[in-house]
Amino acid sequence: MDAHEFTWNRTLREQWEFHWDHQLRARLDGLTDDEYFWSPVPGAWSVRPRGSSTAPVQVGAGDFTIDYAFPEPVPPPFTTIAWRLGHVIVGVLAARNAAHFGAPEASYETWEYAGSAATALDQLQAQLDVWLAGVRGLGDAGLRVPVGAKEPYPEAPMADLVLHIHRELIHHLSEVCLLRDLYQHTQLVTNGATR
Repeated sequence: MDAHEFTWNRTLREQWEFHWDHQLRARLDGLTDDEYFWSPVPGAWSVRPRGSSTAPVQVGAGDFTIDYAFPEPVPPPFTTIAWRLGHVIVGVLAARNAAHFGAPEASYETWEYAGSAATALDQLQAQLDVWLAGVRGLGDAGLRVPVGAKEPYPEAPMADLVLHIHRELIHHLSEVCLLRDLYQHTQLVTNGATR
């Protein structure tokens, strides 16, 4: 691409697409259910079978719920890969896809959380596809339109929301990768000795 072909829309999408295609997607391949639910510390928030959580609030529409509290405790609880993926899928993507791109309504309370790593990754890919198609459909002019009352800063342009969502994706999915690394290395070493 040269300066004559430049568009802000493409540039904003490529910020996420490059990271996903060249750094992140391969890091998520092979995610196991053990990794998905693994908690390196006691009391971590997670996605759990309905009725098995001890968190102050458990929400979700299906067989699994996500741990939650309002207001959030200080310091916030540690969270598992399952919880982080649930947050990204629902709070970062699905709710925004519903608010801005005509996707079905989505909330933490109404979501059917994934009971397996494979299902969570499928949900993630589906929401990413809707998000990117929606952003692409905005064109450059749509990036200047205010986000409206469904967002905390209604007068901010859609470009600000796109940047925010991409930062959230990069941030939280990098945490998922770090937890995978920790899981793999923890399984190899116990108390400093190789298993």
